[in-house]
Amino acid sequence: MTTNDSTNTAPSTNTAPSTSARVAVVTGGSRGIGRAVSLELARQGFAVVVNYAGNTAAAEETVAAITDQGGRAVAVQADVADEHAVAALFDQVEREFGGVDTVVNCAGRMYLSTVAELDLAQLDALHRTNIRGAFVIAQQAARRLRAGGSFVGFSTSVVGTQFPSYGAYAASKAAVESLTLILARELRGRDITVNTVAPGPTATDLFLEGKTPEQIDQLAKVPPLERLGTPEDIARVVAFLTSPAGHWVNGQTVRANGGMI
Repeated sequence: MTTNDSTNTAPSTNTAPSTSARVAVVTGGSRGIGRAVSLELARQGFAVVVNYAGNTAAAEETVAAITDQGGRAVAVQADVADEHAVAALFDQVEREFGGVDTVVNCAGRMYLSTVAELDLAQLDALHRTNIRGAFVIAQQAARRLRAGGSFVGFSTSVVGTQFPSYGAYAASKAAVESLTLILARELRGRDITVNTVAPGPTATDLFLEGKTPEQIDQLAKVPPLERLGTPEDIARVVAFLTSPAGHWVNGQTVRANGGMI
């Protein structure tokens, strides 16, 4: 489970303003798929803003991994569901880098339970991050992205596979998918793409938490490729969607899942 509880910004690195490179904001960018996305976009030449919820050490490790390879990165702490904290995050990005070209919303929570047994406090917390947080980030992206830019949200292939115990999580991600084409159409004329990536089973802490080895092995065999995805698999899809080569893809949900339904 990931959380998004803090709203303060952390000290950042490489603070001289610059408009020479493309700039990406990656929420939930310090761990799992978000970390892989941060690293991949840095390899593609982006200056990367690594947003994180509360694990400062993980965020700074991700920043160091980028800067050690000659890239530019900063870590900024903010709760994605807090509109004031998110606005402050984007203000900081514009001060330090001059603008924003790509926003990737990887931040999320997951609770697994049957509908009958789900704690409604968990439902509220999940929806606060996965729906409200996704909307707040999309709202700021819509206001701040420069022409030629891109927004990438995150869903899950469980919206299609509909496995038992994923009801609350899949419902929250279905909301993200519903927003995708609407936002793309609302940004008509601004040369900004909006897409969502829906991973299948991917070997991250969030996915592996609470599962037995037998359950993990069973899920790994569902795709025709017969393996779990890796964070890097998903990051490469994001990199394509945020690149000039992927700019004709717009308003889509891309199921990056190795061939699951």
